[in-house]
Amino acid sequence: MSAIESVLVENRVFQPPESLVKSARISGMAAYQALCAEAERDFEGFWARLAREHVAWSKPFTRTLDESGAPFYRWFEDGELNASANCLDKHMGTPVENKTAIVFEADDGAVTRVTYKELLARVSQFANALHAQGIRKGDRVIVYMPMSIEGVVAMQACARIGATHSVVFGGFSAKALNERIIDAGAVAVITANYQMRGGKEMALKAIVDESIAIGGCDTLRSVLVYMRTPTPCAMVAGRDKTFTEVLQGQGTECPPEPVGAEHPLFVLYTSGSTGKPKGVQHSTAGYLLWARLTMDWTFDIKPSDVFWCTADIGWVTGHTYVAYGPLAAGATQVVFEGVPVYPNAGRFWDMIQRHKVSVFYTAPTAIRSLIKAAEGDQAIHPARYDLSSLRILGTVGEPINPEAWMWYYKNVGGERCPVVDTWWQTETGGHMITPLPGATPLVPGSCTLPLPGIMAAIVDEGGKDLPNGDGGLLVIKRPWPAMIRTIWGDPERYKANYFPPELGGKLYLAGDAAARSVDRGYFRIGGRVDDVLNVSGHRLGTMEIESALVSKTDLVAEAAVVGRPDDLTGEAICAFVVLKRSRPTGEEAKQIASQLRDWVAKEIGPIAKPKDIRFGDNLPKTRSGKIMRRLLRSIAKGEAISQDTSTLENPAILEQLAEKV
Repeated sequence: MSAIESVLVENRVFQPPESLVKSARISGMAAYQALCAEAERDFEGFWARLAREHVAWSKPFTRTLDESGAPFYRWFEDGELNASANCLDKHMGTPVENKTAIVFEADDGAVTRVTYKELLARVSQFANALHAQGIRKGDRVIVYMPMSIEGVVAMQACARIGATHSVVFGGFSAKALNERIIDAGAVAVITANYQMRGGKEMALKAIVDESIAIGGCDTLRSVLVYMRTPTPCAMVAGRDKTFTEVLQGQGTECPPEPVGAEHPLFVLYTSGSTGKPKGVQHSTAGYLLWARLTMDWTFDIKPSDVFWCTADIGWVTGHTYVAYGPLAAGATQVVFEGVPVYPNAGRFWDMIQRHKVSVFYTAPTAIRSLIKAAEGDQAIHPARYDLSSLRILGTVGEPINPEAWMWYYKNVGGERCPVVDTWWQTETGGHMITPLPGATPLVPGSCTLPLPGIMAAIVDEGGKDLPNGDGGLLVIKRPWPAMIRTIWGDPERYKANYFPPELGGKLYLAGDAAARSVDRGYFRIGGRVDDVLNVSGHRLGTMEIESALVSKTDLVAEAAVVGRPDDLTGEAICAFVVLKRSRPTGEEAKQIASQLRDWVAKEIGPIAKPKDIRFGDNLPKTRSGKIMRRLLRSIAKGEAISQDTSTLENPAILEQLAEKV
């Protein structure tokens, strides 16, 4: 039984609470089915209605969908709008303007609140500062910031003047940052001197300096530095300025720049199966519409809610469900800096209790780590906190295993809060397959059904639909407004990656294996079908980790990277390494493994460190020289080799690679 088939046997079903069904924006399955039927009946009319109802246009659109250049789809293309105006200006003159927009809790627990009116003033002032630096509509700006109000302000300010932002997660290395600056052709980097994580100062500006020193950043003119801590950092005269310097004398009013519906709001880099990161390009209108709609549909957001998505702005979840969706919805949201286990592993529950969070959205990896902590220390068990404010729970980043789902549902939600297990990707812009809290019967470990207008299916490798119960490839059959528009600067790679000719060139290939349950037709997501690992909800290409290892030219001759299941992170990185010297054993092997982990952290970032490193005199290869990765996956999992090894040039190497360091 395959991994995707084995999880289909799940008989536990939990109905949405009656009280929530009565008040929900999508109330009951009949309401969900009616929206799906509307989309089936009049696909373009469905999306046009929603775009007119939920987006503020400075110039209304007259054309809904242009498929003439498929798979380069264009939505609402003759309309104009501004994303920042849709998140901030539209609330002015309403009761929302004096409502708290962000409750920011710093690493040390200090809390800052900002209203919508105050946030608009800060965004406008920073937008004026960007203009003063010569940044204009269409320019690309890198944001390399800690979780902070300032990070959200930077993104919104870019959107306000029509600059395209590209946020880089603060855990990425100088080399990874350098690649993104060059690929995007960025004119500026917005960063901080340090970020705080778990009580420790971690440099950001120094990494920016190191990144620029690598070379190739010819388009870069400005580095703007938020002084997060009092600790000074090196500043380059003429290029670097602090926020205090650039904001001085700038007014707090800045008219939002109208942009075309298809104007690139942001480029966000994600790992691919080759070594080169992919710049996922998102439009303004379609993306913003979906961010707004999914706040209503998936989270059933209400004016009284306190929403908390724990994701970093460096990932797409932090774009859609921190920087844009909650603000477009006029919600109060919590933004936090730090890690869930500092000052102790009760931090999440304590924050929910203090801030009266009602909608909580986090990753299965975080849940699994907190289960382990709570079982080891009853003082930080969620049962010790008042979590009665919660009404909806969510998970994001990877499939959640049924038992972690049950723990979350029982211990955090008190068996009264629906768990919306959301499947989506950087490329999709927002939720695609997810339960609706006031409509969908819940099955642990299943993301259930597609949202209205999302035509998801399971097909075989030729694009043929498969019956429920059969595992295959997850595809989307029709375009949707928030979809990726292209890979920045590489349209051919976009077509090959997402609309492969073997599937007819019209089906969006998600890259995930999946199946639908026989009884309900519910979707369950398996692993990646390409060479991309999902570690704690973060996508990492095996090729880029292999490239990092092999770039240690004084030591490594060859490397192969695979994933293996991990109870905490979902998937763990396992590297098989051939050195340019004899195979190390014992203490020496440990030392070299540690050295290589540190090297990968330097080249890519700490999230890419291999959990396991195995050394061999060679890698398992066919006589034609192809590495047998399926055998390495079995070794990484600790499985006995049952596959045919007759084509191997060196079968004896398998025993050697099975030895753990």
